[in-house]
Amino acid sequence: MNRFIIALAAGFGILATAPAQAQTPNTLLNVSYDISRELYAEINVAFAKQWKAKTGQDVTINQSHNGSSRQARSILEGLEADVVTFNQVTDVQVLYDRGKLIPADWAKRLPNNSSPYYSLPAFLVRAGNPKGIKDWDDLVKPGVQVIFPNPKTSGNARYTYLAAYAFAKNKYGADKADDFIKKLFANVPVFDTGGRAATTTFVERGTGDVLITFEAETSSIRDLAGKDKYEVVVPPTSVLAEFPVTVVDKYADKHGTKALATAYLEFLYSPEGQDIEAKGYNRVTDKTVMAKYKDKFPEVKLYRVEDEFGGWDKLNAEHLNPGAKLDTLFGGK
Repeated sequence: MNRFIIALAAGFGILATAPAQAQTPNTLLNVSYDISRELYAEINVAFAKQWKAKTGQDVTINQSHNGSSRQARSILEGLEADVVTFNQVTDVQVLYDRGKLIPADWAKRLPNNSSPYYSLPAFLVRAGNPKGIKDWDDLVKPGVQVIFPNPKTSGNARYTYLAAYAFAKNKYGADKADDFIKKLFANVPVFDTGGRAATTTFVERGTGDVLITFEAETSSIRDLAGKDKYEVVVPPTSVLAEFPVTVVDKYADKHGTKALATAYLEFLYSPEGQDIEAKGYNRVTDKTVMAKYKDKFPEVKLYRVEDEFGGWDKLNAEHLNPGAKLDTLFGGK
């Protein structure tokens, strides 16, 4: 397990440094979130095979992985992504708001608000679940060490923040939710910059009693390391985590890759793409595929950003923007 994570991180780190000027019309750069390495390694092979059969053209998809928000900033600063496959709407929207790199209606170009699959924050605990962690309440108990990344740099962690906040608001009332989040943050010994780094802290370094990350990551670690070492706990409630994707028009047009980039993202919605995603513990909208993998996905009540926080614009203004609630609760950590 240790060698697996280190090797994957190192290998994809090399791909992430591929210079944009070396790209050709049959080469794409997919800039993605931190823990999607294994998913897109499999997606890329399948897409390349399909594209070859369809067009006769060999295609190379280079990958860059980091915290979703850090990736968005890198693109705004000049990283020439052909496509982005992120884990939070705001990290795609900023490419329009601050850079005009994509059109205003980017979310309407593909089904399901341009989100081919979805997930939720779940828990990974050590074998036997020695701290008895079953729900969000258990994370704020004294003596429980919780591992998740920095919500200022990681979309993954912001979903954890939103899920915990929605839980506290619904159980205790809005006036108690802030205190709940403060207790949760106080139980985190270290805030890594991204989801995979947090996984490394929990798995490699043995730090913490529970890792909070996307369901796909928790289940994959359990399968790789063995049920004798880790257990997955899906809490009764969580927050719906969308995984929005888009062509980055400015750079795809510059590279001449617009058609290839579009086909690549459309593949994510195909039966083959949906099967790969669901096999990797991502929830998909293809009912046939979900029925095939139904045993992988426990029932859970999912809060939606639109219902619990009034939509992304209101959420940003009240929680996520500089100086808003998250900044206040997170403090100088």
